[in-house]
Amino acid sequence: MQKFIAVGDVHADWAALWAALRAASCADADLRPTLPVQLGLYQVVLIGDLVHPKSEHDYARLTGLSRFDPRNPDHLFLAAREQVRHLEQLRAYQATAPHAVHILLGNHDDAVLNLSYVLGTSGGLVHVEFDPARGGLHLPDHLRTWMQGFPRELRVGSVQFAHVSPLPAHTHYDDLFYADPSPKRWFRDHPEYVRLAGLSFGVYGHTQLESGVLLNEAAGFAMIDVLHRREYLELLLDRTQPQPVQSVRAVPF
Repeated sequence: MQKFIAVGDVHADWAALWAALRAASCADADLRPTLPVQLGLYQVVLIGDLVHPKSEHDYARLTGLSRFDPRNPDHLFLAAREQVRHLEQLRAYQATAPHAVHILLGNHDDAVLNLSYVLGTSGGLVHVEFDPARGGLHLPDHLRTWMQGFPRELRVGSVQFAHVSPLPAHTHYDDLFYADPSPKRWFRDHPEYVRLAGLSFGVYGHTQLESGVLLNEAAGFAMIDVLHRREYLELLLDRTQPQPVQSVRAVPF
């Protein structure tokens, strides 16, 4: 039996991430893995999208600016520098317990590695702080190598953790992915996808939810892009069982 702590999309909200991991007894006061994590009794899963704050307000908070301007190279420098600093800290955390800290590749992480796509928000904010051609900085090579190693899914028996959904097409962030509305709607329109994929349970992010963790036990999945709501998902899994999930709950912190 292992306890899995699954945390939704980070989007550079590092304070919330570390608060969640401390609340779950997965990080100590120095932001190092606790003994249960080091022993593998607790497994940490970050569902992806480490980078790119979600709003100009979040960028301003990250950089310490009163107002963030995505067209100002100095502002982009500050945004990139702060994210690099925190990525270094997370990389060190994972390196201490690589068998127990799993970080999945989200589409925003992929966009930092593959500069073919400029991601943004419906309000016109664009995420270009790691795009040198648009005034941003180059992601340091060692962080690029680290992020390129992020898996697109984690399987524990018949339980899947993935950034978007159980569909294989949703693990590749290409033109078809960005043209398709289903990555944001599948869990409402086709909740049966999890069972059709032969899974007993799935944990996914990508779509921000304002009401907290969406736990659909009948269809066998949880949507957890709710770090801004200060919640994470806790699962007890027994990978030796046909139905590995022994318990699942949303945990506020």
